[in-house]
Amino acid sequence: MTKIGIITGSTRPGRNSLQVAQWVKELADKRGDAEYEIVDIAEYNLPLYNEPISAAYSQNYVTPEAIPWSKKIAELDGYVFITPEYNHGITSALKNAIDYLYPEWNNKAAGIVSYGSSGGVRAAEALRVVLAELQVASVRTHPAMSLFTDFVNMNEFKPADLHVASVNTLLDQVVAWSTALQPLRNKA
Repeated sequence: MTKIGIITGSTRPGRNSLQVAQWVKELADKRGDAEYEIVDIAEYNLPLYNEPISAAYSQNYVTPEAIPWSKKIAELDGYVFITPEYNHGITSALKNAIDYLYPEWNNKAAGIVSYGSSGGVRAAEALRVVLAELQVASVRTHPAMSLFTDFVNMNEFKPADLHVASVNTLLDQVVAWSTALQPLRNKA
């Protein structure tokens, strides 16, 4: 069965990304079309990226925390990134986690669920550019949550009902694309 990781995009105390990830997983688990799991970047305790050789050229990671991170990302067929928008971009923690790896990401599909004062749309666009470099195909559908209308006091996630259909369309696309890219992953 296709394995999709729902990746949190923040590690800070009081973060909202875990609430959003749990909601997406609840919707995903009702589908039965793939195996979904939350991948919380906070649990990997990745230090600031400092590998001596880029992951594009070597997977001989010297940072001990990189090894379980590599294993987890490699075993997944696709991803749903939950990203807040910080200063018109993705969080430094998410960028750091992404930068640790290279071939583990290749030839997979990803969807993006964002949130922020403007729905996190600028962070989602920034993330698409990063994913393209990693040979990750990002799907079109993009649920964007507002801190003002989908959160109570900007910290308790209460999404509008309209987002359910959008998340399900995103999941349809991520599963389809992840499955379609399987032959490319098998060649590697």
